[in-house]
Amino acid sequence: MPSILFVCLGNICRSPLAEAALRAEAQRLRMDLIVDSAGTGGWHIGEAPDPRAQAVAHRHGVDISGYQGRQVKPADFRRFTHIIALDRDNLANLRRIAPADATAELSLLLDHVPGREGQAVADPYFGDDDGFDVTWDEVTQAARNLALKLRGR
Repeated sequence: MPSILFVCLGNICRSPLAEAALRAEAQRLRMDLIVDSAGTGGWHIGEAPDPRAQAVAHRHGVDISGYQGRQVKPADFRRFTHIIALDRDNLANLRRIAPADATAELSLLLDHVPGREGQAVADPYFGDDDGFDVTWDEVTQAARNLALKLRGR
């Protein structure tokens, strides 16, 4: 069964939204997937997602209030089939911390959107609330494409 870990810096904005979007898409398509999210940093371990992330997800019918921030662990590189970073800095950090026996396929989330390869998902943390709408749109589009790709395997 495919297993996907989304990774951003703090695991309170982009990666939980990507997790929520893929869970919703997998449910819509009746796919069995393991989906989680984490951060490369440890500042928000055990915390719920940013209230603005919760609000945008809720507006789209998804409750992420029970999600809890966590940090990427070496075991994640063997546990998940795909580890997907939300930006290039986090992808570089993942490549740096991956253990020698890592089996997960690493990529950027927007690599799964034709024409957006190599681009970062917008980081809404320091901006206005509408930035979370932009992020939701990006992760939702990528989740749809990723789910269809995984379904074709």
